[in-house]
Amino acid sequence: MSINLKRTLVACLCFPTVALANTLFSANDIFSLEYASDVQLSPSGQQVVYIRNSNDVMKDSTRRNLWLVDTKTGVQSPLFSDENQYMSPRWSPDGSKVAFLSNASGSTQIHVHYLTENRTALLSQLEAGISGLTWSPDGKWLAFSQLVAEKPAVIAKMPAKPKGAKWSEPAIVIDKAYYQADGQGLVKPGYRHVFVMPSEGGTPRQLTSGNYHHSGKLTWRSDSKALVFSANRFDDWEYKRLESDLFEIDFDGKLTQLTDAPGSEHSPEFSKDGKQLAYLTASNELNPYRNHKLAIMAWSSKESKLIAADFDRSIADPTWVSSNTLAISYDDFGKRKLATITTKGKITDLTDTLSGTTLGRPYISGEFSANYSGNIAFTHGTALRPSDVAVATTSGKVKQLTHLNDDLLDHKTLGQVHEISYQSSFDGETIQGWYITPPNFDPNKKYPLLLEIHGGPHLAYGPHFSAELQRYAAEGYVVFYDNHRGSSSYGERFAMLLKYKYSSKEDFADHNSGIDAMIAKGFIDEKNLFIAGGSAGGIATAYAIGLTDRFNAAVVVKPVINWLSKVLTADSGLTQIPTQFPGMPWEHVDHYWQRSPLSLVGNVTTPTMLMTGEEDKRTPMAETEQFYQALKLRKIDAVLVKIPGAPHGIAGRPSRMISKIEHSIAWFEKYKK
Repeated sequence: MSINLKRTLVACLCFPTVALANTLFSANDIFSLEYASDVQLSPSGQQVVYIRNSNDVMKDSTRRNLWLVDTKTGVQSPLFSDENQYMSPRWSPDGSKVAFLSNASGSTQIHVHYLTENRTALLSQLEAGISGLTWSPDGKWLAFSQLVAEKPAVIAKMPAKPKGAKWSEPAIVIDKAYYQADGQGLVKPGYRHVFVMPSEGGTPRQLTSGNYHHSGKLTWRSDSKALVFSANRFDDWEYKRLESDLFEIDFDGKLTQLTDAPGSEHSPEFSKDGKQLAYLTASNELNPYRNHKLAIMAWSSKESKLIAADFDRSIADPTWVSSNTLAISYDDFGKRKLATITTKGKITDLTDTLSGTTLGRPYISGEFSANYSGNIAFTHGTALRPSDVAVATTSGKVKQLTHLNDDLLDHKTLGQVHEISYQSSFDGETIQGWYITPPNFDPNKKYPLLLEIHGGPHLAYGPHFSAELQRYAAEGYVVFYDNHRGSSSYGERFAMLLKYKYSSKEDFADHNSGIDAMIAKGFIDEKNLFIAGGSAGGIATAYAIGLTDRFNAAVVVKPVINWLSKVLTADSGLTQIPTQFPGMPWEHVDHYWQRSPLSLVGNVTTPTMLMTGEEDKRTPMAETEQFYQALKLRKIDAVLVKIPGAPHGIAGRPSRMISKIEHSIAWFEKYKK
């Protein structure tokens, strides 16, 4: 036998096994994923600056760099690509500069990069978080909002400690109704205010005042002498979370209220000539879901009118692209659509591929920016790819500019995403869902089924890339997910079907009917059914296993188990109690208990893994522990997994996402028959 023939046989016998293993999406691949966000189109339309998000395997974090893309050629070049973080890129009106936020100086500050000169200026030395960065139309000013700190509350005067004494940390006095927030813990005393500063550097000037928060989108008047923004300036603003109005403030600090309708007016956007102010409005009805509608104010008269008032979807990000047309986005049947709307209310869809800025689960996501020439840049995603940079015109022509993950995913065999529609056994309501088939799927074989339930509950999944669900598919599971009643993107009626019913037998019927519809397809192993979900999905999962024993095992992630305790200990009670419940917990004990999975724990026989971040303020750890201890008291096989340092966004770091997935897979494998 020749040497060459021997080498050929070795290659044939040895390498295919390794190659096959590498074609599947693995846990380590999560560190290699990239995605585009905050895409900003230049005024000329010739370039896009965007945040290129990538994971740092050594620091277990997401790196945010700024890159430029030529819209004609698709050629990319790094603007800033290093170990620092870069955020909020914003073009100057003449397109010669880019303002942005970065921690390159040691703390997050405002910088301006001069493109022609290839020089960068550090503009600010601010002490607190900056948001809403925006240029004035004349290019001379930058506006932003910033937290202005206040001294913490003090009740008792402590005696002076002896020199060199080591006493305990001083007491923390809390006297506000809104005092904690997930991801940051105790809210720092102070209020967000609007500032302006010269774009060539100088001293920031605070324009707003008072014990109110002024944040969100800022828009400049066309003469660059005043700003319009949204704020809740009610004295009892903490208790009126569904209220906000539009205000104008000039450089002298003169504040003028522009709207006073019940509910929220926000996201203002001036037309180029300054004659029209577009904004969004939502009612203050005590409902868990409200559509946001488009309104336009004639600036000379300050009179407003609703545009497309009967449109039963929530409009977002109105941006003028001509004197009578705006670009918008809206969610529809599990997808985010990029569209235009005229001042007379005519809506024209441009693309439904606005997607891909969430890596973990297949939530609706996506962003865009537009210029006055009718050109639009947006995040383009698919079921098999996270977001890339793409451009579109108001005529509907779409061009993808980047392919950030082709180097990783082109040689991977991913699970394929399929749509399914079925009727709920509860009332015949049509439910839309999707399922992912494992790589190298054979419809003549039987596969275990995993039902994965989305959070919210007024959010929505769709045919979008999901690292978590692709991992389950790579391990041989058919992954099924649906947009049950209460999900967004189907209009107000569908969303409101879950009012005061979160969770219930009704949304369980939506999920359960979906499982039956999947089994009817013939490739599901009925003896291997699993269930999982996070946040609202965790609640639904815990509730489901109290209603049925059809699942081999369950993974309940960051759930609410006892509504009576949750709403009085979490960071969301001020809004959740009035909108999702008929009254206070002590006034409606039976209702809160009926909605609580803990009320059904006596029925549970399903082996259950519980998983929550130790710093979670949205669904506090005590909720998870109540269910865990209840299951253990009943001698049900259960395990509690705590994620150190993690808030409600449990998969916020790459290793945490991997830990969540791999723990879940291990639990399912333990109970696979």
